[in-house]
Amino acid sequence: MLPDKTVKDYLMLHFIVLIWGFTAILGLLISIASLEIVFYRTLIATVILGLIFFWRKTPIHLPRKELGKIIGTGFIICLHWLLFFWAARVSTASVCLAGMATTSLWTAFLEPIANKRKVKAFEIFLGLLVIAGLYVIFRFELDYWLGLVMAIGSAFLSAVFTVINGRFAKRHNPYILTFYEMFGACVFAAMLLPVYGYFFAPEGLQLIPSAMDWFWLFLLGGVCTVYAFSVSVELMRRITAFAVNLTINLEPVYGIILAVLIFGEKEKMTGGFYLGTLIILVSVLIYPVYNYYLRRKAKGNNLLRA
Repeated sequence: MLPDKTVKDYLMLHFIVLIWGFTAILGLLISIASLEIVFYRTLIATVILGLIFFWRKTPIHLPRKELGKIIGTGFIICLHWLLFFWAARVSTASVCLAGMATTSLWTAFLEPIANKRKVKAFEIFLGLLVIAGLYVIFRFELDYWLGLVMAIGSAFLSAVFTVINGRFAKRHNPYILTFYEMFGACVFAAMLLPVYGYFFAPEGLQLIPSAMDWFWLFLLGGVCTVYAFSVSVELMRRITAFAVNLTINLEPVYGIILAVLIFGEKEKMTGGFYLGTLIILVSVLIYPVYNYYLRRKAKGNNLLRA
């Protein structure tokens, strides 16, 4: 049996993934437009982290060259979240989360490019399996094609900044990294507001959220961003990367279940949608399991040689 502490850590990890699965639903509960949501989410996260650093007297100075790159990564995060919330708006939370389920596979293809190694045949196979799952969804849910395309684009951007962050995290404190990335995302969202208002909101931007919107925004920026990230980093010190990645892949499952429970009939999709999503999730879950098996096998071979 697992020790009580380990069980609590795994339960907390699933709780964090559940929180992340709730973000698409929050995007639908908040009445202001998608870009305004991103602006306030990143602003709230930046202010909260800034206050924590001020209270703890944590030095947050970084070299200017590195700072520019990190803030630039925040621009990518801004676009990722913009497409994410927009996808949920033009389709449903379930369709958005189904598209986001491709993040791990995008990462599997981008990491070899970043690390200058060949893409493995097994990774190509899983990529084709994901395409098959997306084909099934498109075939049965053609009305939501735009939302699904946006979600896939959001997943690709998520994979891009995940690969970039993997390098930054080796050199910088993850909390300081998050602070500057949230700041960059907030600045970029503010820069996009006039353009967004001109082309997509000629009636005017919704810059003053309602009281209920403020509640959801603080939940999004405080709990889903700062709290969830902080706890996940803490858990990664005690739980293996394999277990963490495997559990995070369950985010779309939790999110889709929550969406059906909260929005009811609006979120109930055809059998083809769930079949396609299942194909994607199977391919996503296979990847870390197969990698774990290869690492164990390689480790066993090295021991035998020794």
